[in-house]
Amino acid sequence: MQEKLESMDEIELIEKAKKDPEAFGQLYDRYVVRIYNYVYYRVSNVGDAEDLTAKVFFKALDNISKYRHMGLPFSAWLYRIAHNQVANFHRDRSRVKEISIDDLVLSDSSTNPTPEKAIQTDQEQAALLRLVNDLSPQKRDLVVLKFAHRLSNAEIGKLFGKSEGAIKSLYHRTLLELRDLVERHDLS
Repeated sequence: MQEKLESMDEIELIEKAKKDPEAFGQLYDRYVVRIYNYVYYRVSNVGDAEDLTAKVFFKALDNISKYRHMGLPFSAWLYRIAHNQVANFHRDRSRVKEISIDDLVLSDSSTNPTPEKAIQTDQEQAALLRLVNDLSPQKRDLVVLKFAHRLSNAEIGKLFGKSEGAIKSLYHRTLLELRDLVERHDLS
């Protein structure tokens, strides 16, 4: 049974998943890493990303019976759910950033960068993520899909309902905007 589910095409598997939890498990296995990565790059915290990813799939499971194939990949539906979960997370969360002592890692400085260098790198990455999060939702999603998920322009075009050329143009404008933001915030 497991092998049969793995060999099914996506549309057949979705229809089967509407009645069979094991088939939904196959959908989960196919997409959990991509959805987790998308969420992680939007929230920058492993625990929050894991919680939100679980919520995405619980919501998908609860609503799989309502899913209708509209010519887009199933992942587009999951990304939309993930986008909404992340938006709710940011809306509900306070702006105070907490640093847990559990997240601190002591390491051998002979093989790893100094704590100062590691902190600087973390701060630079956090600043860049903040700039990416300041982009419009479409541009932010484009950056995440392009760099975190390594999707092609054609794949992103399918998810956005746009041509590959339109995605190239949006990508170019997004990079120019990010460059200007980096220069304005003196992150270069």
